[in-house]
Amino acid sequence: MKAWITAGILVYHLSGAAALSEDLTLELQPRWEYVADSVMGGLSEGQAGKTEVQGRPAMRLTGEVSTRNNGGFIQMAFDLKPDGSAFDASSWRGIAFELSGNGEEYDIRLRTDQLERPWQSFRTSVTVNPAWSTIRIDFGEFAAHRTSAVFDPAQLRRIGVLAIGREFTADVAVAGIYFYR
Repeated sequence: MKAWITAGILVYHLSGAAALSEDLTLELQPRWEYVADSVMGGLSEGQAGKTEVQGRPAMRLTGEVSTRNNGGFIQMAFDLKPDGSAFDASSWRGIAFELSGNGEEYDIRLRTDQLERPWQSFRTSVTVNPAWSTIRIDFGEFAAHRTSAVFDPAQLRRIGVLAIGREFTADVAVAGIYFYR
């Protein structure tokens, strides 16, 4: 594993095992899911899958985002625990992503057990450049969307990366995700 993992807790990395807590170590192969606006009648098209990007194993989201027919997103996301229950991330200050992309802006979305509706989330956006980089996001940078709930990292359940909100070609890859203090 890489040296930066010692500064935090690894959530996802394509190259090996991950420790979710001191007493729970998993071979973490999250079940990334691809979701598009077609679930609501939209016309965006894309895909998500494991591949190699610039010599690194990664999970990659590609496609065309369309705002036609009230659409406008494609997404890849996964639950932190296989049973979909919450993970207590309250011991950490934030979450970091190893990302590579096509220079476009993407949403990072977190879901917690506090949220009841699929359109609710805690979100922020990042511009993802072609060169691999680590983007650190303090939990306080995530804004509540369509909910009055205040983000509680003790109830974190799901992480998503979205291409959303405008017509564009999406191409974003994730090589690792980890919590940091």
